[in-house]
Amino acid sequence: MKTFLAKKETVQPKWHLIDAEGQVLGRLAVKAANLIRGRHKATYTPSVDTGDFVVIINAEKIVLTGKKEEKNKYMFFSGFVGGESYRKLSEQRARHPEFIIEHAVKGMLPKNRIAAKMLSKLRVFAGPTHTHEAQNPVKISV
Repeated sequence: MKTFLAKKETVQPKWHLIDAEGQVLGRLAVKAANLIRGRHKATYTPSVDTGDFVVIINAEKIVLTGKKEEKNKYMFFSGFVGGESYRKLSEQRARHPEFIIEHAVKGMLPKNRIAAKMLSKLRVFAGPTHTHEAQNPVKISV
């Protein structure tokens, strides 16, 4: 019996839809990261991008436990001396709620070249509508 290794040409990605309303950020990010990596498939191969596309809606209604809303901060750097700035999670939710989920999922992907390609399969929308109805995404419960 030989070990099966998936090839890039044979992978056929599917589309999944996740509603983030009322979901805990970490649990949602784990589910999305595993779908993007392809960990749920029998043909999972670590060195090949075997994952599926994930569309997340209602990013603004994600839930965090404890005092993370005020304690968690995101750091941004302009590249210039003294160009470091911090933004609380509550401020980030008001400005760009999609970033919170994208950042959490990115942290759960491997730190290599394939991760950048995998992250392009994640589509996050702040509201309940999305632009991928033509792909017929299958709704997934977290």
